[in-house]
Amino acid sequence: MSADDRRSEFVTKATELFAEEGFAGGTRALARKLGVTQPLLYRYFPSKDDLIKEVYRKVYLEPLEIGWEKLLSDRSRPLRVRLQEFYEIYTDAIFTRKWLRIYLYSGLKGLDINRWYVGMVKDKILTRILRECRHEAGLAVQSRPSAAELELAWVFHGGIFYYGVRKYIYDAPVLEDKAQMISDALDIFLAGFEKIAENSADRRRVPIKVIG
Repeated sequence: MSADDRRSEFVTKATELFAEEGFAGGTRALARKLGVTQPLLYRYFPSKDDLIKEVYRKVYLEPLEIGWEKLLSDRSRPLRVRLQEFYEIYTDAIFTRKWLRIYLYSGLKGLDINRWYVGMVKDKILTRILRECRHEAGLAVQSRPSAAELELAWVFHGGIFYYGVRKYIYDAPVLEDKAQMISDALDIFLAGFEKIAENSADRRRVPIKVIG
């Protein structure tokens, strides 16, 4: 097995292990559970943190490298259509038992995975969405969204995320039509943003398109 293949195998096994058992234990116990010696594991990952960072890159960052920012920024298409398409693709990527369990375990353990991912969502997804909402509503461009705008976006995004938690972690009944769930959530979010836009002093007279 080549070094790259061996490294990839370690990441795959570690991902499955973290999803099922969390992040407890040191490298010796981790190596034992992965079925390798501690020195061999150290050869590829000098510390457990290095392995966790690689799992984060593989599980959380790689799925994002498929042009989502470009999709959200394509103003040749209605904003409502872009957002619907984005969240259908996004949820296809994150709504798995493995993805959600690692995310929740890392949060309970106080690991950086959650902080890294929350920061990425805010900077790469929500800020972009709010920028497009401001443009469509005729508001001036801002370097960063207001606190009220960002909180509205988090409530919207978090509601969609929790749908996945209820379905794949709690095995709770959910609306099985995921596209409809996203559409309904978008109606509420865009209506809420319209209320914020109505009270903005820098608004031009261009209504946001709630139905696209």
